[in-house]
Amino acid sequence: MTDPSSRKLIIAIDGPAGAGKSTIASRLARKLGYVNLESGAMYRALALKAIEWDASFEDEAALLKMAQESRITMEPAMGGNRVLLDKRDISARIRERDVTEAASKVSVHPKVREWMVARQREMGLGGGVVMEGRDIGTKVFPDADLKIFLDADPVIREQRRMDQQRVKGAPAQAMAAELRERDRRDRTRAASPLEPAPDAVLLDSTHLSEDEVLERIEALVNGKIAARPA
Repeated sequence: MTDPSSRKLIIAIDGPAGAGKSTIASRLARKLGYVNLESGAMYRALALKAIEWDASFEDEAALLKMAQESRITMEPAMGGNRVLLDKRDISARIRERDVTEAASKVSVHPKVREWMVARQREMGLGGGVVMEGRDIGTKVFPDADLKIFLDADPVIREQRRMDQQRVKGAPAQAMAAELRERDRRDRTRAASPLEPAPDAVLLDSTHLSEDEVLERIEALVNGKIAARPA
């Protein structure tokens, strides 16, 4: 039987778009030697397939069938995961604006989320994972060893997202509006709305650098490891 004290942790990082979850989760996973699982990448992959197949984002049954018949995998790589859809590398394509917007529409459907959650649990069950998303600590891994809810002021999150995409002027205004609408959908959807787990550590990154956020989470990880029975 495996010694519980030697099992690697399950770390859940939740929060809204633009809070810095993906970057922090990727860096933390590399530092710990863990796997970084992006739940958002899975929804983006399904959204891309819906776009390519001209499927309606409102048709839950069709989207669920599409998910069940798809193979979505992630492979660790320098600078982040490679995301494969039916063995095709879609890592760059799913970061584009049309897929980002479609993913937030696809993810509102309860049956689609239920299917995704089951797959995500399978992928992270053995521990040694840093999983980020919007319902990891509340729905996917409610018994995660460490839960972080990473947030930031909406204006700062909008600016970070625009800086990432290097957009200015009218495109920047449109992206800010999209982010606000995405926030609204995430927080008000019936299935797994965006909210911190009761036992999550709330971390506001508004006035923190990326390195400072990482240092604070590392300290929490070390605390969890030190608190384990010998």
